[in-house]
Amino acid sequence: MRNMILIGFMGVGKGTVARTYAKLFDAYAIDTDDLIESLENRKIKKIFAESGEAYFRDLEKKTAQWLETSVQNAVISTGGGFYKQPNLKKIGTVVLLDSTFDAILERILSHPNAKRKLAKRPLFADRKKAEALYNTREPAYKAVADIVIDVENKDPETIARELHTLIGAKE
Repeated sequence: MRNMILIGFMGVGKGTVARTYAKLFDAYAIDTDDLIESLENRKIKKIFAESGEAYFRDLEKKTAQWLETSVQNAVISTGGGFYKQPNLKKIGTVVLLDSTFDAILERILSHPNAKRKLAKRPLFADRKKAEALYNTREPAYKAVADIVIDVENKDPETIARELHTLIGAKE
């Protein structure tokens, strides 16, 4: 299995699907935001607040370079803007977890830890700005994806199994 890179808008469930896939199919799940937080020893929200988005995007680039040279056979969940990394296809098969903005927002708000989930996503602070960002990114996500999976109204296990089937058919 090549690496699978899960892309999509923040809150779509990339990390949850990656962890579910790893558990079901004996793979490693890696999250780029977790790697960045570990590298910086501070949370994403704090990186944005203290150092700005440009600095964070540089950290994503550094992470993408490391993933390309050092990681194999993993399911990699990414931050919402990670799809812009120029070496994305060299890291592995790019899988878009696709959903409407309203469904993503509902998924976050209905979560038992909704407040924490929203706090983790600094770009979601303003709903109108977040929706505008979604509308900008959605066609870009589709342009870089090797595989697109509609995740609306599906539980993580169903999505992981669909991903496994699609990846098997592609290899």
